[in-house]
Amino acid sequence: MTRKPWADPFKGFRAANSNTRILKPGEPLRGSPSAALRAQPVLTGSPDNLGLTSERLRQRMVERLQLRDIHDQKVLAAMRAVPRHLFVDEALASRAYEDVSLPIGHGQTISQPWVVAHMVSLLHESGKTDKILEVGAGCGYQAAVLARIYKRVYAVERVRPLYDVTKARLQRLGLEQVHLHYGDGMLGWKTHAPYDAIVVAAAGLEIPNALLQQLKVGGRLIAPEGQESQRLVLIVREQAQHWSRQVLDDVRFVPLKPGLQIS
Repeated sequence: MTRKPWADPFKGFRAANSNTRILKPGEPLRGSPSAALRAQPVLTGSPDNLGLTSERLRQRMVERLQLRDIHDQKVLAAMRAVPRHLFVDEALASRAYEDVSLPIGHGQTISQPWVVAHMVSLLHESGKTDKILEVGAGCGYQAAVLARIYKRVYAVERVRPLYDVTKARLQRLGLEQVHLHYGDGMLGWKTHAPYDAIVVAAAGLEIPNALLQQLKVGGRLIAPEGQESQRLVLIVREQAQHWSRQVLDDVRFVPLKPGLQIS
């Protein structure tokens, strides 16, 4: 499958300047949730507001990622290319390039850039980039980053309003290699299994067996695990019925839930 080149839909727009505060991995964002995502986010800023351009803000974000030991050049290029401000509520656009998670409505968040880059880097170490499953598509930001690296991205979202908004957003961006499914992420997406990699954007008490079974032999799965205390866990399917497990960083994610949420 031939991938289309990325076109930045926000080229030429200006983003409002912001005071950046880098959080430690997993440190929660404090503050009240924003309103639900709007279908057409608009940047704050205008020709009269001489804030930094989004390209320069993304470059600074990438420089901070490098200082925090993200060195995979393909991952850094993807983080630099994807306009994160497109995936958040317009009221939060000026904070889009801070290293923080941000609310996207319905009790969900967009992960902080370091967490996204760290998780994707660990998966990319395998060198297999044909097909990946994302559990918890949210606003679509991580799927857009993955689409810069993987030929096919299959993403599952259980919250119907987020699914509807994200599907429309991905279509506007022309990301045809991202396939979005409204369903229970704990069940994965068996139709397109097995996957070279699986990334889970919500924390359960344990990794669902359905996801382990949908991983290719040699494939990698990364997910947060735990409730009050959460850690990233890297799973490698060494053989058909053998998975190795490595416990990594402290993190904080929204909980992994079964079933569907219609509102």
